[in-house]
Amino acid sequence: MLLMWQGSWLAALIVGGVVWGLILWACMFHRKKSDDHVPIQSRYNLPIEVLYTVVPFIIVAVLFFFTARDESILLDLKKTPDMTVNVVGRQWSWSFNYLNPEDNAYDDGTPVKLPQLWLPVNKRVRFILTSPDVIHSFWIPSFLFKLDVFPGRTNTFQLTPDKIGVYDGKCAELCGTYHSKMLFTVHVVSQTDYAAHIAALKAAGQGGQLPEGILSTAADREHEYTIDDKTPAEGSPEGSKQ
Repeated sequence: MLLMWQGSWLAALIVGGVVWGLILWACMFHRKKSDDHVPIQSRYNLPIEVLYTVVPFIIVAVLFFFTARDESILLDLKKTPDMTVNVVGRQWSWSFNYLNPEDNAYDDGTPVKLPQLWLPVNKRVRFILTSPDVIHSFWIPSFLFKLDVFPGRTNTFQLTPDKIGVYDGKCAELCGTYHSKMLFTVHVVSQTDYAAHIAALKAAGQGGQLPEGILSTAADREHEYTIDDKTPAEGSPEGSKQ
């Protein structure tokens, strides 16, 4: 992701430099020389016509190639994950279901009490993203990756956090009134600390799984939206809906 980002910026700067250079060149050498002389305002030039048609096509094609190549790598699910987490994005907070049989617990929260996602370091994690209401986007900036969370379907990716620490997460898709408060915290910890956290969740009554939030039919989704419209307080920061 970092190489893709840096490469895109480099390409943009090069293109920008050429465009700025041509603008300055035209301003300096094709300006009005005197009151009696007006430069030609239009002229047919086949090489330039071809240039500004072909060059943008090449730029788009190159960016498309590298984007498609990197996307296929980033979304590759061939490798077996060490653990699986179901991420449920909802207005306006997150729930995390730890799906491994030995875990079988969940973390959740509200915009007031931020949800906490715990991950063991150097373990490949598969994320299954679901939403019961509108489109959200699961984003952990320090991981250099985000993916949209759609109602009625799942999005899946996996990655391996390799550095112990605490990281901020947020929703990157405008999803309603309290979108800006849809935050969470990620703890990348040792396997021992992760196991202790799972045990603490179960001791606190957070064993098992919360609903994944997949509304598969239009009737189900319409029913959910109608309920939300009648009870707006459930979506407030003080009482975010599960």
